[in-house]
Order: sequence, then structure tokens, then C-alpha cells
Amino acid sequence: MADSYLEKVAGELADLALADQAASGDIAIVDQIGEMLGASSQTLQESYLTAVRVRRAEARARALLAERAARGYAKTDPASKASTAPADPVQDAPSEESGGGPRRVKR
Repeated sequence: MADSYLEKVAGELADLALADQAASGDIAIVDQIGEMLGASSQTLQESYLTAVRVRRAEARARALLAERAARGYAKTDPASKASTAPADPVQDAPSEESGGGPRRVKR
């Protein structure tokens, strides 16, 4: 699906602002652009700030995954990570009080 014009502009501005921040070290540039956008279009400001947050979150997630891969933790297939823990016979046993449904046991 194609991005709307709003999302396209907000994404481009977010990319430019984050690149400027990385190159200049000026951490206030992202906020300054957000304030400027908000003065004329709150909708564009919100979309821009969301785009910035998404890109920052993506960068943090990718950095974590790269770090784990460097340590050898990412060598397992996520699809094969299904729960292999045995069922808990006490917790999964039907309860007479509840009409045969699972019984909750406090531990």
C-alpha cells in the first residue's frame, strides 16, 4: 500500500532531521523541527514525531539484534522456538468447583 502524502513528507523530514542530528551532534534539531511543524500543522507534527520515534525504535532493535548475532545468540530459528515446556498437571487439571475447567493454583 502506498504511503499517504502526509506519511511520505513526515518520513522524509524525520530521515533528514535524524541524519542532521547524527552528523552535527545537535540533539535539539529533531525537537525544533517538530515545534516548527506544530506551529502550522499539528497533523504533520504528530506524523513527523511518530516517524522519528519509529525510526529510533527500529535503530535500537536492530542494534540489539546485531549485538546478539555477534555473540552467536541469533543462530536459532524463531519458528522452532515454540514452547517445549511440559504441561503442568496440577494447573491443567480440571477442577470440580469450576465445572471441569482449568484450576488455578497459587504458588
